[in-house]
Amino acid sequence: MRKWVPACWLSLFSVVAAQSSGVPPTPDEVKSARQILIDPKQEISKLAQFIFGKNGGNRLFYLPTHDEPATPATWGFKYEDVQFDSRDGTRLHGWFLPARGKVDKGTIVFSHGNAGSMGHHLGFVMWLVEAGYDVFTYDYRGFGKSAGQVDRRGMLDDVQAAFAYVSERPGVDPHRIISFGHSLGGAKSITALAEKHIPGLRAVIVDGAFASYKSMALIVGGQIGANIVSDDWAPENFISKIAPVPLLVVHGDQDEVVPVSQGLRLFELAHEPKTLFEVKDGHHGDSLLRDDGAYRQRLLDWLAKVMDG
Repeated sequence: MRKWVPACWLSLFSVVAAQSSGVPPTPDEVKSARQILIDPKQEISKLAQFIFGKNGGNRLFYLPTHDEPATPATWGFKYEDVQFDSRDGTRLHGWFLPARGKVDKGTIVFSHGNAGSMGHHLGFVMWLVEAGYDVFTYDYRGFGKSAGQVDRRGMLDDVQAAFAYVSERPGVDPHRIISFGHSLGGAKSITALAEKHIPGLRAVIVDGAFASYKSMALIVGGQIGANIVSDDWAPENFISKIAPVPLLVVHGDQDEVVPVSQGLRLFELAHEPKTLFEVKDGHHGDSLLRDDGAYRQRLLDWLAKVMDG
């Protein structure tokens, strides 16, 4: 039994890892994985708590790798390799991609999802460089070439450190900064930015983000998952503090990893000004690609409006 519970969790969280591989699990695969974690008598939950410890399931949200499958140069983009420090001195690694075009419209700080390293997530941001925005993307502690160990609190500090670095970087207009986070990165960004005000933050965008760690654990891992995960620093408890910065929530209605109900929950709790793109037939990693990129253009139009407002 001691071996069975971790094996179940690994199979379930491989479903979450699909956001990095680009191959979404089938509905039958998700259903079968969840069926094995029905635990009406709480017997397996008690065993899981014994194996993982209280809130030991928190670490199962993270699937870091230390590889570098691509750099911006792989796709013909200029970039600068960046080293910067988190609040506790943990050394972090990032890439700064200068905007293409004659007019620099602002700087986007991109916070990626729970799996892989930043080289796996470049497709989320390169089109923004082409649209005239600087982009700074980075790896949290324990991911990619960043030092340290994965830690929920520490990763919030890493998000804040990324914004501090960009705000002080020569050549960056500190009054035209934008946050863009996908999945876990959106969840982390909401909490980090609500917790620490960033002067010059003009817009916050989240795509496929979740509202609650515990509710996601319940969705993915059944009651067993919910029983070994805490809801410390859950985005739903912080998102109301993003206002008055304009917020854009993007979520696909067919998201197989983070259900659209999570995005709708965030939107419901957020204060104005706020905008929702509920993308028809959108999945966890492709919502902005739907309708031949129509939602990318809608996002750019929204950004132009809030940046000039």
